[in-house]
Amino acid sequence: MGTRLLFFLVLLLCLSVTLQKKGKNGAQGSRRNRTVAGPRTFIGQPDPIPIYGTQAPVSSPSPPVLRSLSNSTVEYLHSPLSTWVIPIIYVLVIIVGIPANVAILAMLWTKIRKVSSAILYCSLAVSDLFLLLSLFFKAHYHLHGNHWVLGEAACRVVTACFYGNLYCSAQTLACISIKRYLAVVHPFMYKRLPKRTYTTCVSIAVWAVFGAAVIPELLVQQSYQLPEVDRTTCHDVLPLDSDSHVFLLYYNLFLTLFGLLVPLVVTVICFAKIVCELQRSHHDWEMYIKASSLVCGIFLLCFTPAGLLHFLHYVQLFMDGTETLYIYFKAAVCLCCVHACLDPFLFLLMSKSAGSSLYFKPFKGKTLSISF
Repeated sequence: MGTRLLFFLVLLLCLSVTLQKKGKNGAQGSRRNRTVAGPRTFIGQPDPIPIYGTQAPVSSPSPPVLRSLSNSTVEYLHSPLSTWVIPIIYVLVIIVGIPANVAILAMLWTKIRKVSSAILYCSLAVSDLFLLLSLFFKAHYHLHGNHWVLGEAACRVVTACFYGNLYCSAQTLACISIKRYLAVVHPFMYKRLPKRTYTTCVSIAVWAVFGAAVIPELLVQQSYQLPEVDRTTCHDVLPLDSDSHVFLLYYNLFLTLFGLLVPLVVTVICFAKIVCELQRSHHDWEMYIKASSLVCGIFLLCFTPAGLLHFLHYVQLFMDGTETLYIYFKAAVCLCCVHACLDPFLFLLMSKSAGSSLYFKPFKGKTLSISF
């Protein structure tokens, strides 16, 4: 049911973008005729005599110049949303999230050899910490009027760390959901599995995906001078026709589908299966079901807007070359980061509601204890 609803929403929004395209006036005709899509960000045109090309070295004293900014780009760069609201939320998330994740990591570190789930939760805490550390620099950038002063190398590292750990966190949460699904719905099979081995391999695979996600961001120019607004942006405005950025577009589209939307669907399906199975159980799992519902609800609230808007932003770029959805995507990504400070508390809630073990009676006369 969740999958059908998600597909229906995407279809409706795609049709909306199609109708919007048909209503564009002749002044935007040149954009509609583009054969390639733009980057994840706002679009700028390279300066006729650039200081450096789009593949400028990391050590370049000045970033390349971009011009011909759209009205939506200028509006976003000057808006209170990007200069006050987003950085204030980032600061609050940092203040709450870093101590909470450090505490959870210290608590779980001693349980890795005893409880297989501790491996996944430690991986999630480390991913959240990397994301939170990148928010220091993101908040500094936004509070300075979307002006990046830390250099191209720092811009690439922060961008890679920020987006890579969003995917890493979403995938880890999906893996935790699958593990719970197996423990509840298929307890006898779950009991026989080499859980620590599988959990370790899954964690390594998730971090391998993180590595694959960040490498292109580290290789492509991310910071550009914008003389029209007198500032240097980091990742917010990129050129449209650069081959490296076109490759980055398709790469990020792939990561959005398989790094955010697929984990989202997997989490919803696992949650629905778990609730159905527990409702048929001989025990009262009302508290556990409520806690699981809260976890799934927060996951949907944090990740669904970012995943859908990211995908629809690409659809809009393919269809008419405009980037108006990027403003909403930035707000959704800000909401997505809130999850990094909620994960430790959600883990404590699940532990308290479920206890150290679950006891099932799938068949009459047989009781099975499953530890999470």
